[in-house]
Amino acid sequence: MSETATTGELAHGGRLSEARRLFPDAPGPWLDLSTGVNPLAYPMPALGADCFARLPDADAEAALRVVAARAYGVADPACVAAAPGTQILINLLPRLMRAARVAVLGPTYAEHAQAWQRGGATVTAAETFAALDLADVAVLCNPNNPDGRRHAPERLIPLANLLAARGGFLVVDEAFADLAGQGVSVAGALPHPGLIVLRSFGKTYGLAGLRLGFALASPIRAAAIRSALGPWAVSGPALAAGTVALADREWLAETASRLEWETLDLDACIVQTGLRVVGGTDLFRLAEGVTAQRVFATLGGAGIFVRRFADRPHWLRFGFPGRPQDWDRLREAVRIPPTLQRSRP
Repeated sequence: MSETATTGELAHGGRLSEARRLFPDAPGPWLDLSTGVNPLAYPMPALGADCFARLPDADAEAALRVVAARAYGVADPACVAAAPGTQILINLLPRLMRAARVAVLGPTYAEHAQAWQRGGATVTAAETFAALDLADVAVLCNPNNPDGRRHAPERLIPLANLLAARGGFLVVDEAFADLAGQGVSVAGALPHPGLIVLRSFGKTYGLAGLRLGFALASPIRAAAIRSALGPWAVSGPALAAGTVALADREWLAETASRLEWETLDLDACIVQTGLRVVGGTDLFRLAEGVTAQRVFATLGGAGIFVRRFADRPHWLRFGFPGRPQDWDRLREAVRIPPTLQRSRP
């Protein structure tokens, strides 16, 4: 287990300004495959003028928590805290719940380690699951970003029990769990004194700009998070859209089915570049190879932006195209002949 020292602004996907700077002559518009956000967004419901003109309503926020609890398999809505995105929660937890020793199972989303470090903790990068036992607070992503590793609840709950016994807790970031199927989320174990679960709304529902996320925790911890966020933390439009979307289980099932099929298409495109697929989720794929930087440059020159990693130059992460013309553009860039392009059911 090695100590980390992450400071300053971290690199993320979705930075088209960087793409334009790196490839000023690339044809537009840019096809952004650098994020893990669903490219086909949930159809926004019609929102009344009150959503924008009035302060967010407390009853609407409570209604959202009821729907979110049902969607995430939590028995008690008191275990739910709604926030303007999970990034806010990642930054809030270290300020709200102090810890001396924090272990983050890596490689993973780097904001977790940086947030706890800024909160005054000694943060270590755990290279194995077993190393998490040594911390006051353990953090992991499930499924993991960027390699898609998964940990069964049967493995996570004993760790949460161990940490809780000495006053600590386990943070499980389930940002990519919506489409992972049964047997992945630990939210059903709540209320639990040693467990905090983070869920993202914008990634799966393709509405990242709406800024909505959730912390799932014991009622006492969830109430403390809601208090720390203060009144009107979630906007009126986010309350309204989130309540409708999270209740629409049919749309979620259809989206899962579509992305399961499209994963085969995206993997075929990646293999065509000479890279190999080494992991991922239903919202992104991780590719590896010695020519990764060359592939990044080739795609960038074609106006297609994928995610690279400064500390792992042999990795690239690919998000999914959305529209048929976007798929055609990616296939053309990687030179998949039309005769090898499959028809979808």
